Amino acid sequence: MQSELTVLVLGGGAAGWLTAAILAAEHGRARGGDCDIALVESPDVPTIGVGEGTWPSMRETLRRIGLSERRLFSDCDAAFKQGSLFSRWRSDSQGDRYYHPFSLPHGYFELDLATCGGREDYAYAVTPQAAICDANLAPKQPGTPEYAGVLNYGYHFDAVKFGRCLRDHCVTQLGVRHLQADVERVEGAADGTVTALHTRDGQRLSADLFVDCSGSAGLIIGDHLGVPWVSKSPVLFNDRALAVQVPHASPDAPIASVTRSTARANGWIWDIGLPGRRGIGYVYASDFVADGAAEADFRRFLTGEFPESQCNALQIRQLRFAPGYREIFWAGNCIAVGMAAGFIEPLEASALALIEQSAGLIRDLLPARTDDMAIAAKRYNRQMLAHWDNIIEFLKLHYVLSTRTDSDYWRAHRQPESIPEMLQENLVLWRHRAPARQDFPQAQPLFPPASYRYVLNGMGHRCDFARVPRADRNPERARALLAEVQRQLASFRQGLPGNRELIAQLIAGARPQVRAL
Repeated sequence: MQSELTVLVLGGGAAGWLTAAILAAEHGRARGGDCDIALVESPDVPTIGVGEGTWPSMRETLRRIGLSERRLFSDCDAAFKQGSLFSRWRSDSQGDRYYHPFSLPHGYFELDLATCGGREDYAYAVTPQAAICDANLAPKQPGTPEYAGVLNYGYHFDAVKFGRCLRDHCVTQLGVRHLQADVERVEGAADGTVTALHTRDGQRLSADLFVDCSGSAGLIIGDHLGVPWVSKSPVLFNDRALAVQVPHASPDAPIASVTRSTARANGWIWDIGLPGRRGIGYVYASDFVADGAAEADFRRFLTGEFPESQCNALQIRQLRFAPGYREIFWAGNCIAVGMAAGFIEPLEASALALIEQSAGLIRDLLPARTDDMAIAAKRYNRQMLAHWDNIIEFLKLHYVLSTRTDSDYWRAHRQPESIPEMLQENLVLWRHRAPARQDFPQAQPLFPPASYRYVLNGMGHRCDFARVPRADRNPERARALLAEVQRQLASFRQGLPGNRELIAQLIAGARPQVRAL
């Protein structure tokens, strides 16, 4: 039996170091495992962050690799994220807004409140989290244990700083070997497997398993193995983004604990609040608007948020991407993770979540023998393909439900030929009943039925509930649950600190007296 499995990760940043950390925490020799894990990255290529928003799953990921939550806040300019706020997605109206919060609807596993009167302002009715986000309050108290909260939450952070933090944790705590070198050539065997990476300084780096985190270049999975790219541009049109970092108006300005997403005539704008700045970007499709026109519209938006003199001095960076993913993600003894595996627009912050899912699945499927790698690869590819398709369909839902008619961009998104078949079928069924687990082919979709319900209700999707499950026909219990939400809200408003206040206390290590909830 093979005594040790050697794993080599190509590429650093958040993708490479998060993958290395997840594998090393479970299988690394420093933790009593049987894997030698190394990461090689170029010392000359600047790190590009793949995202600034996470899902709540990141809490369990960081806890499992042993990284302190307090360190995340102190080292990564981190803030709390409790969901997303969508404005003007349904229509170009100032009052058009809704939340997709991270907390499940109250009583979610008991009955569906939307069938019993909780339809209007759905997120506000079924969870206190929407109103808590309006007030810029934190999801926990200073004395709450790390990675726990009274409301579900993820994070916003500086992705470049996050990668550096993970690098230090991997090297000093998890025993990952850090190699700095420029990889120039991939060496392969006759059977199609990868045998080694050759560096500019003459090193030959061999391994049993290679993880390609080389970004969109895909040096192993694409350039060497030639795994095709599956374009999803016929479904999700966006292929450009403009990004800028803007200081807060003042050092004590409130920090929003949601990603703000504002629709425009030819795209949408994200707004992420960190303790030290706001990260703002404009996502659009080059087939529908020229780069110059998109930047002009972006600057108009910024001028409405910040002084014109400040906006004129901003350096706007353009990013280009091809929406899609690899035909397979695990080929032979190489696995693509991060942008090497695929990329789609940042709506609903799926980039880092997909890295978590990828690395977690590698961890769980990692074979004890290289002879068993083909079985692990088959299962990995099947599961990751389901995750990618689930995310793409969920993102498409936001566009399909829009009634905006102010551009060809929005009208084209509603054309039947651009809507995945499964989503088309579900939208027909959801006219008469709520989304349910049986509507999704995978046992644990990344976006559960509750997420679909938040978007459907927020976008005004009409359902006559002609097929209400018998368990949901309980108006009296529904009224009691809705009343409990309001009681929780009153208690949370009294006991929860503001985001900036709690972040400052976490960084300082202060643990003031806890107020009763």
